[in-house]
Amino acid sequence: MDYTLAQDMIMVVGREGCEALIRVPQNDEADILRALDIGSSGVIVPQIQNIEDRKKTVMFSKFSPTGKRGFNPYVRSGDYNNCNPNYFEEQNNRLLVGIILEGINAIKDLDNIIDDPNTDLVYIGTYDLSAALGMPGDVKNKIVVKSLEDSVKKIRAKGKFAGCMIHNTDDLKRFIELGIRFITYKVDTAITYDSCKQIQNELEKLL
Repeated sequence: MDYTLAQDMIMVVGREGCEALIRVPQNDEADILRALDIGSSGVIVPQIQNIEDRKKTVMFSKFSPTGKRGFNPYVRSGDYNNCNPNYFEEQNNRLLVGIILEGINAIKDLDNIIDDPNTDLVYIGTYDLSAALGMPGDVKNKIVVKSLEDSVKKIRAKGKFAGCMIHNTDDLKRFIELGIRFITYKVDTAITYDSCKQIQNELEKLL
């Protein structure tokens, strides 16, 4: 979706007392700045493979002195006319910064990548993890599961939220037991496919 639609969605969920996060398309300064300026409560940034990638994410997301996020008082996050002297500190404290680990090197260097007080959420894509471990798509493989378990323990030990995707209620129970607290359910295309497939199966039973 584009940022105009994203901003509309942020305003809608805000009316319901909810927070909105944006998963930006890449670890890019312009994408992160735009996502924050339209009023999201934080960003989730992909393509984190090493410490330098994580540093870029924090630098783009936080105002000085923590980072170098650009400032424009005439955007939605600043109520379009920001005169609040505490705005920078409030934003730095309020916004959630999440990173998505990608690649085997990210898993190997996990301890160093997550050793940062400005990173709140560490999301592990099990499909990416399975590919990195040489068994693409086999997310229930014992090696993949063991790597996920070890990673979650390290993430929680650093006082951060661990994130992952579920596909059914069995996944939900298992991941909660592991200590994963940020959970996404599939993706929009998969949810749509499942719904249509269920309808098709029900209709075929009547034919």
